[in-house]
Amino acid sequence: MSLVEELKQVLFRPRRKLHQFIAINVFVFFVIKLIFAVEFVFKLPINISAKVVEYSMLPASLDILIKRPWTLFTYMFLHTDFFHLLFNMIGLYWFGQLLEEYLGGKKFAIIYILGGLTGGLLFIALYNLLPAYDPFVAKAQALGASAGVLAIIVATATLLPDYQLMVFLFGLIKLKYIAVLFVLLDLINITGSNAGGHIAHLGGAILGFIYIKQLHKGRDFGSPFSALGKKIANFFKRKPKLKVAYKNTGNDRKNVKKQVDKQEIIDRILDKISKHGYEGLTKEEKETLFRASQEKE
Repeated sequence: MSLVEELKQVLFRPRRKLHQFIAINVFVFFVIKLIFAVEFVFKLPINISAKVVEYSMLPASLDILIKRPWTLFTYMFLHTDFFHLLFNMIGLYWFGQLLEEYLGGKKFAIIYILGGLTGGLLFIALYNLLPAYDPFVAKAQALGASAGVLAIIVATATLLPDYQLMVFLFGLIKLKYIAVLFVLLDLINITGSNAGGHIAHLGGAILGFIYIKQLHKGRDFGSPFSALGKKIANFFKRKPKLKVAYKNTGNDRKNVKKQVDKQEIIDRILDKISKHGYEGLTKEEKETLFRASQEKE
């Protein structure tokens, strides 16, 4: 498989949504940096990379936003600083793999995107409504995956509050305490130089918390977005040819029994997680749990 084909596989047909979202963020970063490198080396009179960044960042100004509505989506995949990208992707990987294992790739993607949208809208709202930010609203802009990442972190911590992660220098810490620390850091930094970014983080955190709480009550308010995405994807798919099929009652009974047996296996795995944690699972059990999460979508 060629490099281009491998890149297409990761970006458009990934086994895990987590890998796809990390790949998109990294891909956008390096494309912009490569464009800038070409401009610098050849001293080109136009600055395409700066224009791409400018038209992808989310402005707080409503006058600018109305001309660039797409920035509500593009800003959450945009980074211009390597360490900003690195720390966001590390957080996304640590927490995202857990969330995807339990809820599946589609819900992972919905939480990331809705978290980014909520964070962006909160950033715009507070900069236009609160007097403290009024002097900065004309030039304030947001970029980065942080709102989506905070949505993933808080959603995972709400779903698995007592699950423990090994943190360097601190040892095992429960997810709920890690999430609370992130939220507190954002709260005390909304008066700093990157106030807009921290406000967006809080918007993502709020979305992640509410989404899981509603999911516990049997309500998935992300399902309309999932259905819309499916319709868009199906629009670009080639329609399959009609096939003649017949019903086999014997096979139906076998399939029902197979589903019951599979659910019993999943239940045993979930019981094991509650007693020994995710790391207590074998490789085969992790694979079984992952496949089950994909089948639910």
